[in-house]
Amino acid sequence: MSAAQKTRPTLQDIADRIGITKMTVSRYLRDPSSVAPSTRDKIAKEIEATGYIQNRAPTMLSKSSSKAIGILLPSLSNQVFARFTQGIEEITKAHGYETLIAHFGYSELEEETKVASLLSYQVDGLILTETSHTKRTLQMIRTASIPVVEAMELPQNPIDMAVGLDHQGAAYKVVTQMLNSGKKQIAYFGARLDSRTKLRMQGYTQAVEAQGHKPIYVLTEEHSSFSIGASLLEQALKQYKILDGAFCTNDDIAVGIMMAAQQKGIEVPKQLSIVGNNALDIGTVMSPALTSIDSPDMKLAKKVPS
Repeated sequence: MSAAQKTRPTLQDIADRIGITKMTVSRYLRDPSSVAPSTRDKIAKEIEATGYIQNRAPTMLSKSSSKAIGILLPSLSNQVFARFTQGIEEITKAHGYETLIAHFGYSELEEETKVASLLSYQVDGLILTETSHTKRTLQMIRTASIPVVEAMELPQNPIDMAVGLDHQGAAYKVVTQMLNSGKKQIAYFGARLDSRTKLRMQGYTQAVEAQGHKPIYVLTEEHSSFSIGASLLEQALKQYKILDGAFCTNDDIAVGIMMAAQQKGIEVPKQLSIVGNNALDIGTVMSPALTSIDSPDMKLAKKVPS
């Protein structure tokens, strides 16, 4: 391809092809209704024909705004964050905003790097999915002076706004119900060991100790999956011969445990009660259906203050 062929069409190119001013094309891009219908149709057709891509850099520089919201996600494999992002985008799209998504893999240092990158694009706000941040991250956010929402949890000292769930309280209530139903040897199955896993573990611990039982922890730092759930059950059964309950940090682990238990001839829930977190769709088609704490991620995302 020649240099000319590689050059993106500009506003002036569009204007010259139609025989109008560059300002008219610019006005159309800001608000199509501000241009006469006949001219509007011509501009739309020319933009489609040339594959014109709008350059927002000048607007970002002049107004320190991008009409974009940055979203920090700790995982790209967990369905919870897919639903969460979908809920956010239903709102941002309706208000004319784009989303910029960054993945940080549950690492505070990686989050720091990704926050710096998003802020360099002049995002108009940040949505964070963790509540523990490095000093530099906090300083950059203060310097940027933009709206920030910490979602998924309820931090005691939020940076700005917070929308989340009481993971510790929910775990305490559910495990207490399991104990009240007659279960005595309930194990906590956790993966990743991120902040929400630890909060749920705290609620579990409080519940079992309140009724005079000893906590049983079956943990891994690997990311959660069905196969990890199965291997964690195998590990638990070797160490604890009598296990009648499994409280799991998420449904991936819970489903893996349920399938592995059934393969071993362990009746669920008669011999082994299993409870997950996040109420993923797969749990509804299991037999029996998986009991899970529902975290309404899309509803939660839509409650993020605009």
